[in-house]
Amino acid sequence: MAPGSARTGFSIVTPSFNQALFIDRTLQSVLSQQADRVVEYIVIDGGSSDGTLEVLQRYAGRIRMVSEPDKGMADALNKGFAMCTGEIIGWLNSDDLYLAGTLEKVAGWFDCHPESLWLYGNCRIIDEQDREIRKWITAYKNRSARNYSYNRLLVENFISQPAVFIRRAALAKAGLLDTELPTAMDFDLWLRLGRLGAPGYMREDLACFRVHKDSISSKGFRKQFEEQYRIHKRYDQSRWRLLSHRIRNRLIVTVYSVMDQIRGSRS
Repeated sequence: MAPGSARTGFSIVTPSFNQALFIDRTLQSVLSQQADRVVEYIVIDGGSSDGTLEVLQRYAGRIRMVSEPDKGMADALNKGFAMCTGEIIGWLNSDDLYLAGTLEKVAGWFDCHPESLWLYGNCRIIDEQDREIRKWITAYKNRSARNYSYNRLLVENFISQPAVFIRRAALAKAGLLDTELPTAMDFDLWLRLGRLGAPGYMREDLACFRVHKDSISSKGFRKQFEEQYRIHKRYDQSRWRLLSHRIRNRLIVTVYSVMDQIRGSRS
C-alpha cells in the first residue's frame, strides 16, 4: 500500500468475531490495495477465542486493532467508525473481500465527484473457497443497482454492503448504525443516507460477499428480510410499497428455502 498523498484518504472498518477461517484473506484484500493515498485499516474484534487474535497479531503495525466484548456487529462497527480519520469510509466484514484495484477506482470516482456523499458498486458472491457462486442472483442485483431510486430501495435492498463507500461527513449526518438491528442494520443506514442524497454508482465489481454456513444470510435470512420490512415501515407508510415489499420478501424467502433444501440434499 502506498504511503498516501494529500488526496482523498480511506478508513476501512472490519468487525470481527471468531472468523479465523476467513479473516486473513479479508485483511490481505485490504492491505494489498495499491491506492496512492492513506489507507487506515481498523479491526474491531469482539473477543474472539478461535485463533482470530493470533491472525490479527501478525498484522500488528499495519492495522489498528481493538479486541473487547461488544453488543454485536453494529456496536463493533460504531466503535470503528468513531475511530476513523479518513475522508472515505468502507465497511468490510471479516469474511468478505475487496477486489484488486477497488480503492484506487473508488478514490478516483470521489475525486471526480466531490459533491457525492456515498457510492456503491457491484459485488460478487463467493463460497468458502473464494469461488464465485449464485451468478444469477448477482446479475439480478446488478440490474437493480443500475436503476437507483429511493422508493425502489425502500421496497428492495439491492445495494451490496461490501461495495459501499461513504464520506465521513455524510455518515456523521446520517448517524451511526442502530444496535437494535442484528441483521439488517445496513439497510437502515442506506435509507438514512438516501435521505441526504442519492448515491453514486460504479458499474464495476468492487468486492466479494461470502456465503457460508455461519453467515447471517445463510442462518437467518428469514429474520433478515422481516427486519428489512420493519425498517421500511420506519421511513415510509405507503400501503402499495409496503405490500410490494412484503410480496418480494415472500418470493425471495421461498427461493432461498428451496436453495437450502437442494444444498442439504447434496450434502
